[in-house]
Amino acid sequence: MFARSLAVICACAAALPASQAFAAAPRPVVVELFTSQGCSSCPPADRFLSELSDTRADVLPLAFHVTYWNQLGWKDPFSFDAADALQAQYVQRFRDFAYTPEMVIDGKAEVVGSNRIAASSAIDQARSTGVTAATVSAARGNGSVSVSIGPGSGRARVLLVGYDARHVTAIGRGENAGNTLTESNIVRGFAPIGQWSGTALTLRANAVAGEHLAVLLEAPDGAIVGAARVVDAREAPAR
Repeated sequence: MFARSLAVICACAAALPASQAFAAAPRPVVVELFTSQGCSSCPPADRFLSELSDTRADVLPLAFHVTYWNQLGWKDPFSFDAADALQAQYVQRFRDFAYTPEMVIDGKAEVVGSNRIAASSAIDQARSTGVTAATVSAARGNGSVSVSIGPGSGRARVLLVGYDARHVTAIGRGENAGNTLTESNIVRGFAPIGQWSGTALTLRANAVAGEHLAVLLEAPDGAIVGAARVVDAREAPAR
């Protein structure tokens, strides 16, 4: 459902047609939280991610619910294998083991997700030193997404992420049994849709699952070097 069934049409272009034009917003810092409803240490990190979502337009928070807690009494309904696979890539870079709650900032630094001081410091550091390889803008309409990436230097994989704004879940079993969890920016779909190699590029892809969408540029070393929230085509301003 997530990555391999997309119909993708790629074409190199300096800009979208005028009827589909939309402006690029400043790049947000991408904050990925690896979490699980079965983990008793995760709710404080989930609350912090919700606060980032509510108060920081310059941050794109994304909650990836992993599957490896599911066998311990509660199956997280938002967990999926692609979350495990993404975290495994970060394990190779940062640590020798996977854990929750782990927070990765712009693909370049990781902290314990409930450590607000460390996470806030890493976010501020990313804001001041983060690389933007190219501008990214995207709009959704009629079940598809149009993505425009400007010229720049380097290479990157283009990722489409779908996420739900908020869910409230009553937990029946496991370490959080009896609690009701409110969680934000829960990733529901995650798919590569193309490759950018420094020249201006336009992509069109089927939308993945999720109320909202975002586009990420992931460099070969895993760093996030571009990002944009996808706007509804009806909201996109004409140039």
